[in-house]
Amino acid sequence: MIIVLGSVTLLPDKIAKALPASQAHVDRSRLEQGCLEHGVSVDGENPDRLVFVERWADWAALKTHFGVPASRHFVQALGAMAVAPPSMLIYEAAEINMAGKPVNSARQP
Repeated sequence: MIIVLGSVTLLPDKIAKALPASQAHVDRSRLEQGCLEHGVSVDGENPDRLVFVERWADWAALKTHFGVPASRHFVQALGAMAVAPPSMLIYEAAEINMAGKPVNSARQP
């Protein structure tokens, strides 16, 4: 499983435009093959910062997502409203249960 953690701090007064665009991107992304989870939230400590959490079945699914023209356009548009370029961290992970044992990665939440 691939986990993506992203964030962007917006220019003043841009949240009203960026949040609906971000939610539309999330909704579109959730329909893509291999998307297990995709969400956006406003940072509770900084109302000008959006935080994205994504889970993808594998690297191939995420790479395909990055190639979708709408995804590229979204990142460009969001970047134009930001005080600095968006941040993105990508991790390869395996789910484990409370006993520390691997969980079947095919299981949906």
